[in-house]
Amino acid sequence: MENQRGAAANASLPERFFSVRESGSSVRTEILAGITTFLTSMYIIVVNPAILSQAGIPFPAALSATVLVSFAGSCAMGLYARNPVLVAPGMGMNALFAFVMVHAGNMPWQTALGCVFWSGVIFAVLAAFNVRRLVVDAIPANLRHALSCGIGLFISLIGLVNAKFVVSDPVTIVRAASLNPVIVTFLAGLAVTTVLVARRITGALMIGIVVTTILAIPIGRLWGDGSVYWPVTMATPTLVNWNGLVAAPDFSALFQLDLVGALKVAYWPFIFVMLFTSFFDALSTFMAVSNAGNLLDADGNPRNIRQSMIVDAFSALVSAPLGTSPANAYIESAAGISAGGRTGLVAVVAAVCFLPFLFLSPLLSLVPAIATAPALVLVGVFMMEPITRIEWHRFDEAIPAFIAMILIPLTYSITAGIAYGFLAFVVLKLFVGRAREVKPAMWAAAALSGLLLAQL
Repeated sequence: MENQRGAAANASLPERFFSVRESGSSVRTEILAGITTFLTSMYIIVVNPAILSQAGIPFPAALSATVLVSFAGSCAMGLYARNPVLVAPGMGMNALFAFVMVHAGNMPWQTALGCVFWSGVIFAVLAAFNVRRLVVDAIPANLRHALSCGIGLFISLIGLVNAKFVVSDPVTIVRAASLNPVIVTFLAGLAVTTVLVARRITGALMIGIVVTTILAIPIGRLWGDGSVYWPVTMATPTLVNWNGLVAAPDFSALFQLDLVGALKVAYWPFIFVMLFTSFFDALSTFMAVSNAGNLLDADGNPRNIRQSMIVDAFSALVSAPLGTSPANAYIESAAGISAGGRTGLVAVVAAVCFLPFLFLSPLLSLVPAIATAPALVLVGVFMMEPITRIEWHRFDEAIPAFIAMILIPLTYSITAGIAYGFLAFVVLKLFVGRAREVKPAMWAAAALSGLLLAQL
């Protein structure tokens, strides 16, 4: 007993604050786990600004926003929720922001940020009142699994389009592009990244981005003016000069959100979709990483789930004022947990790792779109795991799930896929005589989906 009291007295502040020893870990293990989590997720520092820049947000400003919200959200997760979960701008949500809301919806990016803010406000209210159980019970599990897979396919498609590997065709609608230096570089980068991921190399996606960037240099030297080749948009290749690798943070997107314009009735469906996606992404991530590390409470639920959801809602809420699409918990946090991480110290260490990149926007802006494309393709692979949990033998469940999953990439719209999936589920249950299986909240969601499709 005295030995235990002596050990507690000699414990460092991080050990005492995060209850490291009680969790069966050590400060060294927690730090290494935090670095591991960061390395598996740091691709977002490049990928998120690359996507948001296509919506009109300047790359350096989007990079600053990405770093700030990742730092703030991850610190809050570690210090308040005490969970080893990293928070950063979510893949899928940035694609929804850039390609659906801004491009397809002809929405100014400032108004889109306003939609992000209002969805964050509603998310915060839901988290504060702990209504996750009602929402989770309303949406059928098969449909939730399908939406995750559909968003993964959509992200992969975006990567293939950004690499100009998939191009339009007047006869077949789309086709694979003919081989050229850009395509060969993308395929080489994809091959390297795939091998690294398959071998479970820590930081595989980021290493793949670096390797592909290096491979892209000859494109500029042989077919340009000697600069690194970087397509700023999918249509117009631009050359970026090597003038300086470090610069002061760009805060030009700070507080640029249009709160009033975002409240137009026509934009409500987008707010709903972001709310829905953020909420379920957060909940599913916490459940997955908690099960992976046995971070469960006495009732078998994810540890500190209410606090974690509040932090996720806070992160989504502050994302808009900072100038980025919503942040959420990262499934890549499972890498740090697999490395032995058990406490919030993991999240704090990962958060601190983001800060140096606040000053490296010139260096990171040299990364070409074909370098981030392999990471996008493989993120889609990571998100396909739930497809094994869909009950394909139950057609009244499988058909709506398939409709949602396939329409998200084919319509190039997460919104359309979700809406048609909801409607298909309700209509099918009604006409097969199983309407009693549809929860009241699902009827409401289907009605909102009908209104949403009328606006598209």
